[in-house]
Amino acid sequence: MRKVSPLKTRFFVKRSSFPVPVSELFAWHQRPGALERLSPPWNPVRVLARSGGIETGAEALLRVRIGPLPVTWRARHLDYEKDRRFCDQQLRGPFKLWRHTHLFEPIDAHRSILEDRIEYALPGPALVTRLGGRRVETSLERVFRYRHQTLAADLETIFRYRSRPLRIVVSGASGVLGSALVPFLGCAGHRVIRLVRGSVRDPLSEAAWDPDAGRLDPGIFNGVDAVIHLCGENIGRGRWTAVKKQRIIDSRVRSTQLLAATLSRLQAPPPVLLSASAIGYYGDRGSSILLEDAGCGRDFVSEVCARWEQATAPARECGGIRVVQLRIGVVLTPRGGALAQMLPVYRLGLGGPIGDGRQFISWIHVDDLVGAIYHALFTPELTGPVNVGAPAAGRQQDFAADLAVVIGRPARLRLAPTLIRTCYGQKGEEILLAGTRVFPRKLLQTGYRFRYPELRSALRHLLGLPLPR
Repeated sequence: MRKVSPLKTRFFVKRSSFPVPVSELFAWHQRPGALERLSPPWNPVRVLARSGGIETGAEALLRVRIGPLPVTWRARHLDYEKDRRFCDQQLRGPFKLWRHTHLFEPIDAHRSILEDRIEYALPGPALVTRLGGRRVETSLERVFRYRHQTLAADLETIFRYRSRPLRIVVSGASGVLGSALVPFLGCAGHRVIRLVRGSVRDPLSEAAWDPDAGRLDPGIFNGVDAVIHLCGENIGRGRWTAVKKQRIIDSRVRSTQLLAATLSRLQAPPPVLLSASAIGYYGDRGSSILLEDAGCGRDFVSEVCARWEQATAPARECGGIRVVQLRIGVVLTPRGGALAQMLPVYRLGLGGPIGDGRQFISWIHVDDLVGAIYHALFTPELTGPVNVGAPAAGRQQDFAADLAVVIGRPARLRLAPTLIRTCYGQKGEEILLAGTRVFPRKLLQTGYRFRYPELRSALRHLLGLPLPR
């Protein structure tokens, strides 16, 4: 008889303490959005289907990437014991064996420990599994370092703004910003209702609207505590043709007008409307430090932002709604936007400054964007325009140098202004060559604490690299 070689099982353990009671640490993992919040942004997990939560017998069908290849992963939850443990085991996926046990231990009434314990085995012959095992070990260390850092920071934010569960309506929930915010709100214990175009798949968590046709059911807002408005045509995708520019304007102005007008007519409107805008409001202002009372610029993006903010007027003027206009900077995340476009180029060693590199770039880590929105939600003195950018805005050449250092690649190539104007036209002139140096005065004055005020630490966290000690 042919001998069957024994399964080569490997183990990985990550253990950290958290400044919350064990019941709160466990509850966080039970809430909707936990998997998405813990999914690393350089290789996000996509949930295809789910039955139940984390209780024994619940299952999830996921889409993950192993290198460049998308892989389907089916997992089942086992060994559920409230405030003590739960486990997920691979039923189908890339591993021969995968069993991930989450263990929770109280330290005292205010502190607790999470231990992620993984038992796994790789398919294939011994040499392949030996080499693959080293790569898996490195990858797991990277992923779980990110997970524990993010979990600790999220819990700190949630406990800083302790609140009863709210009902929150969010537009633009499927975009880069919304897909980070909505899971956080779910993990904080709030119920989120997504405004979606087209058919509603889940009436408990979705509601239909059509800004182009002016359709929005006022009944959606019964019992709602806040509205967060994030939708708008992607301004960085494609050339700015006349049609594209009109879509950029309409997607922001029409949707905001419809939302603000609908809220203003309600007998009991939600007390808070947080509406997205952008630092493009200020235009190209060189090295001037821009506070929220700085004037509007004169280019296309400035006009868009001014009209976008003006569209909230019905809600501002009705008297019962606190309106905040979030002037958002360049949001950093590998899941989309500017950083996602830069990374492949820089990893090939082809990165470098744009133009003369002296233009300022006001950036913000995506988790600080989420944190700033949450801060605005619970800070009554915040009204009107609010700059949402890190305090340490820097020149584009310094941004390029820091990104190159973090990923360990050179950044010596420079994109000439004439090339930018030829390739991108007006969009290149206003987005890539223009400089905007904002300072988040209102956020800091009202006590917001940035998770990542410095660029290199922000990039390291987003890319799963160790933070400086």
